[in-house]
Amino acid sequence: MSAQQGRHFLHIPGPSPIPDRILRAVAMPIIDHRSAEFAVLGKEVLEGCKTIFKTKQPVVIYPASGTGAWEAAIVNTLSPGDTVLMAETGHFATLWKQIATRFGIEVEFIPGDWRRGADPDVIGSRLAEDKARRIKAVMVVHNETSTGATSRIAEIRKAIDAAGHPALFMVDTISGLGSADFRHDEWQVDVTVSGSQKGLMLPPGLSFNAVSEKAMAASKSNRLPRSFWDWQEMVKINAGGFFPYTPATNLLYGLKEALAMLQEEGLDAVFARHKRLAAACRAAVKAWGLEVLCQNEAEHSPVLTAVMMPPSHSADRYRKIALEKYNISLGSGLGKVADKVFRIGHLGECNELMLLGALSGVEMGLAAAGVPHRSGGVAAAMAMFEEGDASNAPRAAVA
Repeated sequence: MSAQQGRHFLHIPGPSPIPDRILRAVAMPIIDHRSAEFAVLGKEVLEGCKTIFKTKQPVVIYPASGTGAWEAAIVNTLSPGDTVLMAETGHFATLWKQIATRFGIEVEFIPGDWRRGADPDVIGSRLAEDKARRIKAVMVVHNETSTGATSRIAEIRKAIDAAGHPALFMVDTISGLGSADFRHDEWQVDVTVSGSQKGLMLPPGLSFNAVSEKAMAASKSNRLPRSFWDWQEMVKINAGGFFPYTPATNLLYGLKEALAMLQEEGLDAVFARHKRLAAACRAAVKAWGLEVLCQNEAEHSPVLTAVMMPPSHSADRYRKIALEKYNISLGSGLGKVADKVFRIGHLGECNELMLLGALSGVEMGLAAAGVPHRSGGVAAAMAMFEEGDASNAPRAAVA
């Protein structure tokens, strides 16, 4: 492939583009992770994470991918032979199920068609049937990155409560945190799992568990072995701003900057921006005559849009042509929807003009690949942005 000029358009649903501010922070000189200087950084990011998870409970930070945080959630709360209830919302729910199974956990997997989030009514009904209280945890993916569907976490919490069931509630918001509204305490989530490379706009390499008092109590009596993932050891040493092993120091500098950026914009404004971008993206897809994978209007993801290809057309071939001709990376289909969909990421540091540039690449790529479609998707997105959106008005200058 010949060299291409200009900036690469990275519009996969994570890792997301890293803002220059965060890149500069990550480039700070390394410091002694046992020093008083580091303790200040450690305390700041550990406390700052609570505001993003919307919790007053501990947030544990691991030098790991989101997969590590999945594992940590399991080994700190469950025992071999325990039964958990999960919902098949897509590729990542399926992977979390596989990890649980490897630890000897029995998984009841509510089947799904990969076109919607977890159904609160189905979860509530199953819990109501569980008179013996065999189910020890309900485990749900908040924003299913493979499908572009979000699960209604607040409604699932209400269903658990309505059933009067004591199961732990564990939620993966790896691709949702910092882009889609999430409320660990208000929604009474017991373990929230997340990662650094999505809405937090960081490089991959950090993962998180936000932990309720109920989950922390479970970690004192469950019977799965752990060392690296042990919450008890982490929380004890985190109190002083330190970690029980060498942390990803420079990623923590980046995390500090990411938290500052999210607070400067305001979380409500961040969530509104993502919803606005997502709606414009869906308007473009509709104008092209293509179909969004997620079928439930109430569950459309603000983080990404998964687009179905017309029958007999390869999504992977299309993505390859778009990359080679227009220097744009789009997300591939995963698992059951491999080669059937492509995914447009609009998360993290993304604004109207950045999305319109990406949609231009998508539309030109459709033409170049010979994918049947109508023109005018970009114009439809522009029209949506122009529809009296007060957030597009010029902002007052800061003194």
